[in-house]
Amino acid sequence: MNLAITLLVALAVSSVVGTVLQQNKAYESYIIKFGPFWFEVYKALGLYDVYSAGWFVFVLGFLLVSTSLCVYRNAPGFVREMRDFRLQHSARSLRAFAQHGEWAVALNAEALIAPLENYLRARGFRVRIKPQGAGLLLAGMKGAANRVGYILTHVAVVVICIGGLLDGNLPLKIKEWRGEVRLETKPGILIADVPQESRLPVSNPSYRGGINIPEGASTRDVILRLRDGYFVQALPFEIAVKDFRIEFYDNGQPKSFESDLVLIDPEREEPLVQTISVNRPLLYKNFAIYQSSFTDGGSRLSLRAWPLGGGAAMSMEGVVGGNYKLTSPEGALSLELTDFRLHNVKTAPPGSGKKFADIGPSFIFKLRNERGEALEFENYMLPLNLDGRGFYMSGVRSNENLPFSPLRIPVDAQGGVAGFMRFHAALRDPAQRVKAAQQVASAGPAGASTLGETAAELLERFAAGGFAATQEYIRTKLASLPSEQREQVARAYITLLQNSLYTLYMNLDLAQATDAGKQQQFFQDAVDALGALPEYGAPFYFELADFNQLQASGLQITRTPGKGIVYLGFGMIVIGVFVMFYLPQRRVWLALSEEGGQTRVLLAGASNRDPLGFAREFELLRDGLTERLQRL
Repeated sequence: MNLAITLLVALAVSSVVGTVLQQNKAYESYIIKFGPFWFEVYKALGLYDVYSAGWFVFVLGFLLVSTSLCVYRNAPGFVREMRDFRLQHSARSLRAFAQHGEWAVALNAEALIAPLENYLRARGFRVRIKPQGAGLLLAGMKGAANRVGYILTHVAVVVICIGGLLDGNLPLKIKEWRGEVRLETKPGILIADVPQESRLPVSNPSYRGGINIPEGASTRDVILRLRDGYFVQALPFEIAVKDFRIEFYDNGQPKSFESDLVLIDPEREEPLVQTISVNRPLLYKNFAIYQSSFTDGGSRLSLRAWPLGGGAAMSMEGVVGGNYKLTSPEGALSLELTDFRLHNVKTAPPGSGKKFADIGPSFIFKLRNERGEALEFENYMLPLNLDGRGFYMSGVRSNENLPFSPLRIPVDAQGGVAGFMRFHAALRDPAQRVKAAQQVASAGPAGASTLGETAAELLERFAAGGFAATQEYIRTKLASLPSEQREQVARAYITLLQNSLYTLYMNLDLAQATDAGKQQQFFQDAVDALGALPEYGAPFYFELADFNQLQASGLQITRTPGKGIVYLGFGMIVIGVFVMFYLPQRRVWLALSEEGGQTRVLLAGASNRDPLGFAREFELLRDGLTERLQRL
């Protein structure tokens, strides 16, 4: 019993872990969440796929065998006890019971048998009679089903274990051990390109997988993620997503989402059409199809790629999920379009009168170099209003576990980024930098022959490395000066750089605003963005010009032949526990013996549970018997 309880507790704790910790995710997400050390610890414990872990299956199987043996050994004894009225008791042994009573009646034993038997039967007892020496023994029993509760509870554990093993990927694990199937570990390949040894047949008895199906598309496969790879599981039917709908709360969180599914099964005359949503799955045969998530289904994006090394913008078309090759001064790059979001709800700016505001569409992409290193970006289509000024926002991060670092590009007079890009191209052009530096030098004090060279050097450093490179250059120049002069000279360098940048900007004649203050503000915002560009890490800025959204419904498809068996087992446990605790077994005996022309009646009783409750019941039984005997 102790071992069985220990195993049940272990299974219960494991089930809690399997519920709290999301199962069968990509290993990379677990590494990001737990770190390398704990990732390896949890991996060794099999916590990323608890229900298919070897130790979990072993515990389940061991509990099945041990409980089956327990039922085999003890069930016959319980059955015999249910039939045994224990007619071997003597009057002496009955007097030793804690609950007993005794009467003397002026009738012979034969005359008392019928009324006493009827009295016990009227109170729910089954009665057996046995001659005993010169007298008789009446044995009554009720609640014999209490022992059925014990048997039912133990059999329920066996039933649950069988259901758990059926749904525990045991057949798949056996195929893996025998080398009949192999996990596919290559990410990003098409389902059609997955090799045959990584595909599972329709006959696979149980599985739990997921698939993203775009609107208007269909599939006959589902992805089963396992450890650091996945299998492609063939379905016996085709699933199509006719339409997908989603509603949002004001804070941008999904309020509800649902899919119109069409299930096409060769065994059906007509397709099965049903709308599913969260907690309202489609149940078909041994399959359950759940609405689990949603994602982009391959939206078409029209982009403008602005080279940050100078040059005209390039137009390109892309599809979310696609991979595109680019050439840059830093070498070949791969553009991976990973997601598109139609709505981005953020906290509304103060004074807007709103709690939340939608700042419009965005798309997420990665730029990967030839070494496989990648930076992730999120660019917004519409400008964001900050302090009364418009900015195009772009975020960059090197790790999915980090927040995006923002880049703010000011909006030009035409509402785009072309003005900023012209300013940036001029800064990258050596000829225009030299021209601006000479203009600043000519406007300076006479005899300052090196002023133009210093201005050109500052512009070059700023163009190459932004604020960090400029500060390092100024720090080097100040190293040989006395400390009391450094602050004054540093301010002179910064003023020179500021004047040079403004001269470079004015040479472009961008006419960003008729108001001088707004013109100056655009210039300052542009300088801030130019100073941050070297930290941006990308040779291009991608502008979203247009889009055609296509959404995909995320479905989870399970085949669980053991689910009904497990439910049956839990139902048996509930009934068995109820019977054990609320239907106690009660036994009473009436021993009749004739002595001196009278019959002595001895009543005794016992119960296997709830002694206090039985004491009250026995008292009522004894009082009722007293009244019955007095009337005889």
